[in-house]
Amino acid sequence: MSKTQNSQVQVKRFSKAFVVAHAINGIAFIGLYITALPMYTEFFDWLYPLLGGPEGARLAHRVLAVAFILPTFIFLIFDPKGFMNWMRELVTWKKRDLQFFSEFVKELFGFKSKHVKQTFFNAGEKINSILQIVCAILLIASGFTMWFPDLFPTALVQWGYFLHNVGFGLGFAVVLGHIYLSVIHKHSRPGFTGVITGKVPAEWAKSHYTEWYEEEVKKGNFPDLDDPKNKKNKGA
Repeated sequence: MSKTQNSQVQVKRFSKAFVVAHAINGIAFIGLYITALPMYTEFFDWLYPLLGGPEGARLAHRVLAVAFILPTFIFLIFDPKGFMNWMRELVTWKKRDLQFFSEFVKELFGFKSKHVKQTFFNAGEKINSILQIVCAILLIASGFTMWFPDLFPTALVQWGYFLHNVGFGLGFAVVLGHIYLSVIHKHSRPGFTGVITGKVPAEWAKSHYTEWYEEEVKKGNFPDLDDPKNKKNKGA
């Protein structure tokens, strides 16, 4: 198999359930952010006519809030194995995960870095997932107190507004970093197709998630790019 052929090989990284859940989550978050802006500061009052006025903005915000909660259930119901693997990865930390950060910083700023073998999720993606889960919990829990203030003590509702702002600000920062590393950064950009089609380039997957890729090769799920037969074809 030639280098050109290798670069064209695609392997499955995410299920359809994950792709759908990720899309809904992203669209809902962006929609929540836009509909919240005029409610957060008068500077964005010009958005109200586009959103149907204050009442329209609040209604859209609440509909999007429900949509924001759905992805977890979609992923859990339609791909429980993938969901549990995600949870397992988040609580599994080894020496390689700590080594990843020092090398990642070098790579991020264009310096020569050493490859550290990773599993299905690298350490950076684990941190991103954990932060997004924390932000989601803050936003959803505080959002309920703001949506149904009569059901909660006044003090809890007031804390809800504060925590909603914290989750809002932290979540926006995390998403910006996530977008940069998944769409813009040249070393991780090839993997962006994973959240669109569920598949990523085999060469990229092997170089970024070596342990996971090698495990899938042993199971017969992925092609062995280092197979001697492929090397013979490369020279043919």
